[in-house]
Amino acid sequence: MHSSIRVALVGDRNEQQKAHQAIEAALAGGAEMAWVGTDSAGAGESLADFDGIWCVPGMPYRSVAGALAAIRLARAKHVPFLGTSAGFQYALIEYARNVLGFADADHQKTNPSASMPLISPLACALMGVKARVHFTSGTLLRRAYNRAPESIEEYHCAFGLNARYRRLIEGGSMTISAVDDQNEVRAVELDGHPFFVATLFQPEMQAGNPLVHAFLQACERKRSLAQAAS
Repeated sequence: MHSSIRVALVGDRNEQQKAHQAIEAALAGGAEMAWVGTDSAGAGESLADFDGIWCVPGMPYRSVAGALAAIRLARAKHVPFLGTSAGFQYALIEYARNVLGFADADHQKTNPSASMPLISPLACALMGVKARVHFTSGTLLRRAYNRAPESIEEYHCAFGLNARYRRLIEGGSMTISAVDDQNEVRAVELDGHPFFVATLFQPEMQAGNPLVHAFLQACERKRSLAQAAS
């Protein structure tokens, strides 16, 4: 990887957060990284010059609006995007609100009385749990894992996609790209986007995870295309 690749880490950095430490380690030597606090993201204008956006774990975000704006920019402007844990949850909310038109889609942790609780408590919290995920054939996620049908991944979360809204998510341009042994949604990606992947599991917790490598490759492609066009 070229050090000229610039990746925005959208989230509220916490030195005690193991995932934040792991993300920095995963990107070290592969990209220049800059933390962009959710309360500094604004409408996404501060992210325009980055080659990739990673919406990182860490709930609750200081600014939900800032996190959603960053995700929306990545989706609409075709900026390579990776969302993990809370990044997965808010990628679903952004998509439901701004693509599917469900303005009330929300997160039950921050809005317990949400009229559309798109993100709700998991039947069994996954705190420090390692579990198998099954990749959907033909997806970018499966290709990232060298077409392996499954992987063991680590979680640190207690919320996920509310099963009652699964068909809404499946009905558009978003693809469910991984499920667990109980067929619960654990990753999604966007069709027609160079790289837009969101996972409830946290690939950063595994050194050398192939999804992180695939994300960096997508960032490098974006940088190369931009340089060729300039």
